[in-house]
Amino acid sequence: MVKKEIREFTSTMTARERIFSLIWFPMHLFLIPRLAMRLLDRGILSDSQANLLVYGIGAVYILLTCFGFLRRDFDPLCDEPLYCIAQIALCYCMMMAFNLCASGILSGIETLVGHSREVSNLNNEAILNLAKTDLSSITAMAVFLAPLTEEVLFRGAVFGGIRKKNRIAAYAVSMLLFAVYHIWGYAMEDPSYWLYMLQYLPAAFLLCRCYERTNSIWCSIFFHMLVNHISMKMLMLLEELL
Repeated sequence: MVKKEIREFTSTMTARERIFSLIWFPMHLFLIPRLAMRLLDRGILSDSQANLLVYGIGAVYILLTCFGFLRRDFDPLCDEPLYCIAQIALCYCMMMAFNLCASGILSGIETLVGHSREVSNLNNEAILNLAKTDLSSITAMAVFLAPLTEEVLFRGAVFGGIRKKNRIAAYAVSMLLFAVYHIWGYAMEDPSYWLYMLQYLPAAFLLCRCYERTNSIWCSIFFHMLVNHISMKMLMLLEELL
């Protein structure tokens, strides 16, 4: 049996670009949100505007420090557009199947430990509530700014930096950081929310896969945009139906 070869992964992020990206992690997690909270407390910004500010600053920082990386990684997308589109579509289909499995596992764990709550994901609820008051700002944040910022950080810097040394470690570290990033704020108040990391692992795995298979960070960015856009539409539709 001939073993199928995985496409050679050729990350184009330089050491300088990676350092600038990793420097942004603590700023994005702590410093900029604290600034936004102060403006929010003083009534200068609304909740949605505060979130937009955090990701807006992040997107500007990424464009200024990693523009060369984004420009170079656009070439593979232009060279093989149909292949890249097919990979994005395949990853989305795989994500729907994986999400069903993750939801089933999560429900089983909740039943086993006798834990249940009306809101299964506070992150989704927060985005939905913000979208009700300022849809344009939240759409800009969730569909455009967040994917650009997060993909350069989690896939470009973390996954790409580790991938050439250890493929399994690259997937594991990037997936774990991505999942923790989305729930750590809630989990610090209620440790049971660490369970909801399971909901983010399928997307985290497939975002890595999309980047790896296409050698273009733009494919994972567009895939991330697609996921967030459809997720927002589905959340708002379910809210209307209920």
